[in-house]
Amino acid sequence: MAAKKKAKGKAKPKRKKTAATKAKAAKAPRKRASPKKAKRPAKAASKRKPASPAQPAPPGKRIGVVTHYFGEPSVAIVKLKTGTLRVGDTIHIRGHTTDFEQRVDSLQVDHAPVTEVGPKDDFGMKVAGHVREHDVVYKVQS
Repeated sequence: MAAKKKAKGKAKPKRKKTAATKAKAAKAPRKRASPKKAKRPAKAASKRKPASPAQPAPPGKRIGVVTHYFGEPSVAIVKLKTGTLRVGDTIHIRGHTTDFEQRVDSLQVDHAPVTEVGPKDDFGMKVAGHVREHDVVYKVQS
């Protein structure tokens, strides 16, 4: 039985510098180190004015945050942080591009309709407009 010899990979031959490449290297200008940049004088501290107007006051008590949104049925999943929410209450949803008020028509917990939800509940509710994750839900006092 004959033993197999391992095939050795071919080494790539090194390229020799030709007269043309040597001439190019000789003609190319060498890069010089950039001179030290002049330091700018320190500016005195000045009061900055706000770039945008102040945020309006919240429309009510903050009760929860939107955790998910389903577009086709227009349903938002909300995590209630504090307080309670009942069918018939008025809420205000505010976010980066969202700002509307609506009456709560339906609440569902685990696909079962309920009339009231308490703190630390995750529930679904039909919404009038498009909402996004992290939008804040306020309960409007009427």
